Amino acid sequence: MIEYVVRRVLYGLLVIALVTVFVFLTLRLIPGDVVRLQLADAPGVTPEQIAARSAALGLDQPLFAQLFRFLGGAFTGDFGTSFQSNLPVTQMIGERLPITLQLGLMALVISILLGIPLGLLSAYKQNSWLDQSLRVVTVAGLSIPNFWLGLLLVTYLAIWFSWSPPLVYRTPAEDLASNLTQMALPALALGVAGMAGIARLLRSSLLEVMRSNFVRTVRAKGAPERTVLFTHAVRNSLIPVFSLIGVQVGAILGGTVILESIFAIPGMGSMIFESVRVRDYPVVLGCVVVFGAVFVTVNLVVDLLYGVIDPRIRYA
Repeated sequence: MIEYVVRRVLYGLLVIALVTVFVFLTLRLIPGDVVRLQLADAPGVTPEQIAARSAALGLDQPLFAQLFRFLGGAFTGDFGTSFQSNLPVTQMIGERLPITLQLGLMALVISILLGIPLGLLSAYKQNSWLDQSLRVVTVAGLSIPNFWLGLLLVTYLAIWFSWSPPLVYRTPAEDLASNLTQMALPALALGVAGMAGIARLLRSSLLEVMRSNFVRTVRAKGAPERTVLFTHAVRNSLIPVFSLIGVQVGAILGGTVILESIFAIPGMGSMIFESVRVRDYPVVLGCVVVFGAVFVTVNLVVDLLYGVIDPRIRYA
């Protein structure tokens, strides 16, 4: 077990490093120069001023020297200083990460609490009108982009009920009701696709398990169909669902970039959005590393939970 965990952690670090390199090079391909953007409003900008500002930001060094400097600092928890605010990136991430984690956790809980019952119900009522209706709902949930669904929720709630979520963020300690009200809609928009994926996968997995030999044996003993489904088949159908939940963490983190901006939530997603706009490279790269670490950690935990769900699984 320990050897397996160590190996997975090393693989995770390699993945994070490769993603960071890819994002670093991609940022440099975006049109626009961060120094010229910062000095755009200054009258009579001279080449000397541009060169001095580039040197102050460390952008006068070769590209790969900048990359290795960032990677070296990232492994020690130092992501550098923001080009815009001159604050340590680690401090900025520490202030905003809890907000994004709360939003992501709420979205994940919504997707699980809605997806598993819908999948069970769809499999239990296979080929009925209810099953067909739920399959249409799940296909729609997978097809609708989360940012578009978020815009629809804001727009039509305002039109039909003259209501909109709070635009001033409050922490749970300051005002729990206001915090949950503001987080509910973006969490729902983020969780719908996950709910649909879980429901569809659980349905197909359950139907496959229901055709297995041990289920036939349980039926032959006279157990009711509901007992067969909910007592014996569900546990053996959850492993692929757990795998999907681990993958959905990445989709949820990516979805926060737009949805936090739409709902005025000051988390890491909106910080990435703004930082890309102004070419604040250290902030973007620091957020990428943290998001990658969260994704790798969650997937490692999910893999370890396989042994809890199915004791037959052994790690080598």
